Amino acid sequence: MHYDTIRYAIRDDVAIVTMNRAEVMNALNTQMRAEIADAMKQAGGEARVAVLTGKGRAFCSGQDLGDRANIGNIDLERTLRDEYTPLLRAIYDSPIPTIAAVNGAAAGAGANLALACDVVIAAESAVFLQAFARIGLMPDAGGTYWMPRQMGFAKAMGASLFAEPITAKQADDWGMIWEAVPDEGFADHWWKRALHLAQGPTAAYAHIKQALREGFDNTLETQLELEARLQGECGHTRDFKEGVVAFLDKRKAEFEGR
Repeated sequence: MHYDTIRYAIRDDVAIVTMNRAEVMNALNTQMRAEIADAMKQAGGEARVAVLTGKGRAFCSGQDLGDRANIGNIDLERTLRDEYTPLLRAIYDSPIPTIAAVNGAAAGAGANLALACDVVIAAESAVFLQAFARIGLMPDAGGTYWMPRQMGFAKAMGASLFAEPITAKQADDWGMIWEAVPDEGFADHWWKRALHLAQGPTAAYAHIKQALREGFDNTLETQLELEARLQGECGHTRDFKEGVVAFLDKRKAEFEGR
């Protein structure tokens, strides 16, 4: 697919997907949703980690609502089912670790696009805003799924009802994101994080994602069985053998991702 609304690049096994509509704070339109979904799927097959970020002063301002004349013609149910669901599944189902590098404001669906990633790293100046109630809507794009799991029910309810900005520092303190870091050096920081994962045991990372996610719904017995099965698969990888040998040799492991 040719990309007009995003940029896609791979360097050192890191796929970087940059939302590129800075003039509208990277608001999500139909084309951008399709392009991000395609890029994330492509990254899963040719990189070892994927980073989603935004160009300009915002990460993503959410749904592009267009002009006032088109409000009556917006079919939100269809848009969510046909456009957002494939986009969010492309991120969530990625076989490689995904990082949201939140460089600025993440509002509405833009905030939940970030939360769909495995790890969220935010610049300290960034804010997260569940803005839906401000225009008579409820959180969507997976927000009602990810928020209670990542920040707790009480915080998720307050964020949704009051629609107040959550600073990156608050999001970090509440467990909503992995970390908030100073704006100065932000790009260097997330790049080092991405490179660390790109040089890691990729198969083990995929199993980590699966086990942690299924743990929400499993009984202890089911989860222990899942751990045993997945760990058995990890034990047959080249990376496990390299990791043990490197440990015994007292050197850094050189993982191949298989």
